[in-house]
Amino acid sequence: MRNKVIAVVVLAGAWMVAAPAARAQAAASTGSPTVTDQDIQLLRQDIRSKKKQMIAANLTLTDPEATKFWPIYDQYAAEMTQIGDQKYALIKEYAAGFGKLTDAEAKSLLNRSLALDEATVQLRIKYVPIVSQVLPGTKTATFFQIDRRLSALIDLQLASQIPLVQQQN
Repeated sequence: MRNKVIAVVVLAGAWMVAAPAARAQAAASTGSPTVTDQDIQLLRQDIRSKKKQMIAANLTLTDPEATKFWPIYDQYAAEMTQIGDQKYALIKEYAAGFGKLTDAEAKSLLNRSLALDEATVQLRIKYVPIVSQVLPGTKTATFFQIDRRLSALIDLQLASQIPLVQQQN
């Protein structure tokens, strides 16, 4: 039953990531207004909230562990949001230049995207010992396992909505 709940929430979250892109695509073809930065901000807040709910539902914590863990999680999530802000800015830049990107611009976007992937990994590495101070090893590993799974699903859904660079020609 627990796996079914996880699957439903993850699919709902993935749909929420895809919906703005689909609306933007439809709007572009009909000439109606596109998704705004405010729409994206609200969507991202909702995804962060659902992600926290998923972690809470799947990471069994005692009351003392929860008291210590959740402030650390909030700090981690805030730092992860900063990386997400940079990813969103990069996607907007890509969208603005799509159809006229030069080889140098495409390579720059690629390198900055890879740097953001590295920043995400480094943030996780930074937080492993911090989380380990308040949770045992199995719960620390479980937290990062859940976090990576949810992030991977969101990233996959988002990536599926972004056209390949070569399609601009």
